[in-house]
Amino acid sequence: MSRTAENLVPLTFSRIVRMVFHMKTTLIIPDPVFRDLKKRAAERDTTLSELATEYLRQGLRQPPKRKPLPRLPSFKMGPPLIDITSRDEIYRVLDLDRLRLYRDHKPSQKKK
Repeated sequence: MSRTAENLVPLTFSRIVRMVFHMKTTLIIPDPVFRDLKKRAAERDTTLSELATEYLRQGLRQPPKRKPLPRLPSFKMGPPLIDITSRDEIYRVLDLDRLRLYRDHKPSQKKK
């Protein structure tokens, strides 16, 4: 049907109000989902927008599904080699590690 002045329907006040107070947006919907949505809208004698809005509202009312956290790996490493409740013991071991690490390390000489 061509859009001529004779077959154009003027905008009613309610359509103007709906256009002003509703946001238009573009969604990328996979073809099979779009076809299903279009079919359901026709079966209910409603618009795609109204049906999509209804489905979005239903989805937003439901609490999000939380995935269970994966189990973290655990290892049997035997008893601790030091008393981890003693700050002095921890510092002693860290100091020994630092001394071992830097014992063989010689500072680089700057070239003149």
